[in-house]
This record gives sequence, structure tokens and C-alpha cells, in this order.
Amino acid sequence: MHVENFADIEAEFKARVETMVWCSVATVDRQGRPRSRVLHPIWEGNIGWIGTGAGTYKSKHIAANPYVSLAYITNIHRPVYADCHAEWVTDSETCQYVWNLFQNTPEPIGYDPEPTFGAVANFNVIKLTPWRIDLVSFPAESMEAGTKVWRSKL
Repeated sequence: MHVENFADIEAEFKARVETMVWCSVATVDRQGRPRSRVLHPIWEGNIGWIGTGAGTYKSKHIAANPYVSLAYITNIHRPVYADCHAEWVTDSETCQYVWNLFQNTPEPIGYDPEPTFGAVANFNVIKLTPWRIDLVSFPAESMEAGTKVWRSKL
């Protein structure tokens, strides 16, 4: 089922991703090959943030192709898929904001970034702006009945 406004699925999206926490994130390298890894985004409405280091495969892949696909599948009967535009953010103000967001949000959604990154100066951010979010529920009478798909106007 097509959903016109993100607000119509926001509560369910938040509940599902905050229950599952970790997701598989697929990027595409400079030669057009996919690569998946497990990451821990934090969401504010329909904007997601991922804390990461510089010089990673993710950074190289996003530079070549800024589109990523996230799959939350801890519960195989209620997966969440988010196809996003990924933006590498390095300005100190945004990095500090996201550092604080992770640090001040209770676990398991938040976490202390200091043990992994040392200091905010070593902390880079990927901003996720979804162009499509798909909430799936199984079993359902049909695929149409078992899915809620929201698309942005990007």
C-alpha cells in the first residue's frame, strides 16, 4: 500500500527500527559492485545518522555513488527497508551534534562514541535522507496488504 505522508508511518517506523537497532547497509563501489555491512543508525523522524571513521570503504563508495539501501531484518516477519541518499558530513558543528545525540540517547539506540572514536575530531557522520521506506508485515493476504511504502518527493 502506498503511503502519502511519512507522518502516517512514522510511529511504526520508529518502533521497528528502535527495536531492531542494527541494520545491513549496502553501498556500491566505483566498479558498480555492491557491499553490505552491519551499522547502527540513529533516526530523527525521517533523517538518519551514522557515526563512522574517515577513509573507510563506506566513504569511498558513497563518494562514487551516494545511494545506500538499509535492511532491518532482525524480525523476519516485520522487516524495514530504507533506500536513502547518503551524504558524508564532516563539519564540526554537525559532527558534535550527532556525537551528542548518540551519547545522550539511552542504549541500545544511543551509545558512547568515545571508546570507538576517541574524540569528536575522529568522528565523521553519514546523513541518511530516505527516498523510499518500506514496512513489511508477514503473513498478509497479499504483498499489497502486507506492505506500507512511503516515497519522498525527491
